[in-house]
Amino acid sequence: MILAGDIGGTNSRLAFFDVSNGGFRLVSASVFPSREYSGLDEIVAKFVDTSALQADAACFGIAGPVRNGRVVTSNLPWTIEAKRLADELKIKRAVLINDLEANAWGISTLSANDVVCLNHAKDAPVGNQAVIAAGTGLGEAGMYWDGTQHHIFACEGGHSDFAPRNDLEIELLRYLSKRYGHVSYERIVSGPGLVNVFQFLRDTGRGAEPAWLTEQMQEIAPAAAISRAAIDSKCQLCEQALDIFISIYAAEAGNLALKLFSTGGVYLGGGIAPKLVSKLAGQLFMEAFVGKGRMQPLLEAMPVKVITNEQTALMGAARCAVAKAAS
Repeated sequence: MILAGDIGGTNSRLAFFDVSNGGFRLVSASVFPSREYSGLDEIVAKFVDTSALQADAACFGIAGPVRNGRVVTSNLPWTIEAKRLADELKIKRAVLINDLEANAWGISTLSANDVVCLNHAKDAPVGNQAVIAAGTGLGEAGMYWDGTQHHIFACEGGHSDFAPRNDLEIELLRYLSKRYGHVSYERIVSGPGLVNVFQFLRDTGRGAEPAWLTEQMQEIAPAAAISRAAIDSKCQLCEQALDIFISIYAAEAGNLALKLFSTGGVYLGGGIAPKLVSKLAGQLFMEAFVGKGRMQPLLEAMPVKVITNEQTALMGAARCAVAKAAS
């Protein structure tokens, strides 16, 4: 029995999988609001107790840099240690990997129904692949192609310096640098990042915040309220904020694609992209993705897909647990 986890800043998803003849059968799964718990240990203990199952191996994909079996989460006040989890689960080893690494492990399990293509590459894609996911934060990972198989690796590219491309984005950078000092792509391409963009537009006199929107942002997540108002064309300021968000998301996806030479394709994961498929499928995203000057033809040949299966990282963590147990 495999215990798999997809641990994000907003939600922590846990699942038990039964593995037989190379196939994974979901036995039990639950979603926990991450910030309502003191740490992953508490969530795991509750899930295992409720499921009444014993894990033979475990792997958790976690939003944050994993080093030597330990991670201090980027968007939660948690410190997670593999040895402590293994001891609590009474297993030899618990594996901790980055959450985007877990997404990458899960890509091979996806069917055509689990993705939405944003472009149509002419040739069959072969080579390295990239994964980028906006959610509570911005995660990135790569898959190196050795000619036979992909080798998955994590990175923290979402925290790299934001590079503005026009006068408006330069102004956005200056606005955010006063607030944060260092301005990473995550400060813009994430749920809180969308709120940052909206506040920048509002505070620099590009529109007024409607009273009804202020009320909605107090009732639900502010980013959700802004994106919903934009998609429904109820607030011009929200529409402008979402357009900036999508354009910068695409630009960073293109940056990652160039750095990893991801001729095998680029995948958009996380919780935000599936909710914005109708917007991502428009011209704005792909124009910003391929807008790299002389490298535009290279990027145009790379397939870009949105992952719509929310269990991808869970499946990936389960696959990783089996692979690590066999190694």
